[in-house]
Amino acid sequence: MNNKEVMAFVDEHVMHTYGRFPIAIEKGKGATMYDFDGKKYIDFAAGIGVSSLGQADEDWVDAITQQAKTLGHASNLFYTKPMADAAQMLCDITGMDKVFFANSGAEANEGAIKLARKYSFDKYGEGRAKIITLINSFHGRTITTLRATGQDVFHQYFFPFTDGFCHVPSGDKEALLEAITDDVCAVMIELIQGEGGVMPVDKEYANFVQDICREKDLLFIVDEVQTGVGRTGAFYAFMKYGLSPDVVTSAKGIAGGLPMGAILAKNTCSGVLGAGTHATTFGANPVCCAAAKVAIGKISDKKFLEEVEKKGEYIREKIIAFGSKKVRGVRGMGLMIGVIVPEGEHKKLARKMIDNGLLCITAGKDAIRLLPPLVITYEEIDEGLKIMKNTLDAED
Repeated sequence: MNNKEVMAFVDEHVMHTYGRFPIAIEKGKGATMYDFDGKKYIDFAAGIGVSSLGQADEDWVDAITQQAKTLGHASNLFYTKPMADAAQMLCDITGMDKVFFANSGAEANEGAIKLARKYSFDKYGEGRAKIITLINSFHGRTITTLRATGQDVFHQYFFPFTDGFCHVPSGDKEALLEAITDDVCAVMIELIQGEGGVMPVDKEYANFVQDICREKDLLFIVDEVQTGVGRTGAFYAFMKYGLSPDVVTSAKGIAGGLPMGAILAKNTCSGVLGAGTHATTFGANPVCCAAAKVAIGKISDKKFLEEVEKKGEYIREKIIAFGSKKVRGVRGMGLMIGVIVPEGEHKKLARKMIDNGLLCITAGKDAIRLLPPLVITYEEIDEGLKIMKNTLDAED
């Protein structure tokens, strides 16, 4: 089949819930992809930060294959070793105490919301269930996580949304203090607002949030769905910020491309969700856990993380050196990068870069978002940056 045939096939049978680019990806290796017409692309998107090890990593493929031959699925009514192995790795790396495995970032955030509300209910009874999040945040697309999201554009169509959330501006300490009323049980933040435009949260403010949560006995939840598993140059971004959250949510690159989410909790609250209070059919699937063991093992290596930071610095410096009139700035950490362009032009420019052979995505109102595989080579980086520069030069 060629691109047009695959696209027509998909459009005939799949709901049109995505504004898909007119490309049908067939295969890839590392950070290099090919469509069904044989056209080559450099991948600066990694499936929205999911393919942390790129395409066709041999160790990852072998682990999945061997686990599938042994045990493909067993419900969480039984014990399996792959789930314990993956959970132990996460706890050892992060200093967290227990893990709940889900299937996505939205599920992880939904579970964290439940955990926070039950934590407060168990200690204080009813009436203390509100969760504070930041304006411009994004926490998922379920009815509840949409309401947790601090962007009005997402609060459409699906009424009534779940109650129990309020949003405050990032960096505004007074607004946070005013929002902490007697009915609040937790504060949940992203340390870099990915969907909101690759907007880092101020380090001093993040520590202020943590301190207030400790003082008021509110759970401090850090949403690391996009920032986690090496993306920022630390295994989780909270480590760069010097934080010690009660709960961390994770997904995207955690299993290198297979569906997995996770809730990591400290002992202060890791026993809150007891038998029957939260569950998942597919969470901790043995094949996904086998994939996660490979991804976690490779990415947590100190030298690997140092390379992520170096590659991120290299990309940012090169883009600034373009001298393009279209580039208004570059922000982010590690290999989570936002190229800031004139407001409203980001989607048009991203589309042209894709047409020219560079896979990238957008965020917020003015950012071309770059989330390449963490294993991307400098040769692939240079090839991708050349496409970006030529595209921008043609627009200047």
